[in-house]
Formats: sequence, structure tokens, C-alpha cells
Amino acid sequence: MAFSFNEWSMRSLLKWKTWRRGEYVGEDNLGNLYYRDRRLAGTKRERRWIVYKGESEASLVPPEWHGWLHHQTNEFPDKENPYRRSWQVAHEPNMTGTLAAYRPAGSVLKGGDRAPSSGDYEPWTPE
Repeated sequence: MAFSFNEWSMRSLLKWKTWRRGEYVGEDNLGNLYYRDRRLAGTKRERRWIVYKGESEASLVPPEWHGWLHHQTNEFPDKENPYRRSWQVAHEPNMTGTLAAYRPAGSVLKGGDRAPSSGDYEPWTPE
């Protein structure tokens, strides 16, 4: 009998690992929870992970927490006053594959016509 991981099994394993080894670090404004391995806290390369509030989508990690997850900083972002620059825009989820996905002008899916090309273009044709 082969053992296969399904979504339920993976979530159960994550919950067990978080309960057994995890040290709660913080929460972002989207409700995602961040943890680190309490056994390795303060060592050279500690393990860090995220428990998503809803769908597991990497584009839902704010930039300040992304830096912490990927060991670019050891400081925890503050939920009430996150580190933001004036030029940063609010987070938008990845819309690829949905009706709200980006479609440039002339895209078949947008229904528009492409701008005419310049006259110096000659298509290749086999002999």
C-alpha cells in the first residue's frame, strides 16, 4: 500500500510541525502567521515558515515579511506600523488565469485589434 500525501495530510503535517517545533513570530495584515524553528532560533540558518490564512499563494506575502522569510533581515515587521516606502503601492494578488488578468492592447482575449506594423517587415516564407 503506497502512502500518498493529499492536501489534508500536508496540512496535518504542517500543524504538527508548527505545534511541536514552531515559535510564533508574528502576523501580517492579511492574517498570515509566521513561525521559526524554536530549536534553531538564533543560529546561523534557522528554519522559517508561513501558515496562510486562506489559499496558499506566495504572492500574498507582503514584501516586509518576504524579506524575513528569505533571511534578508532578522527584524520582525510591526503589524501596526509596517516598514513601507512612500513609493510602494498596496499589494495586489496574482490574477493570472482569471478574468482580471492583464491583457495588453491588441490581445485576442481583449478583443482589440493590433496596431499596424511598420512597412519594413517581411515575413519569412519557405522556398
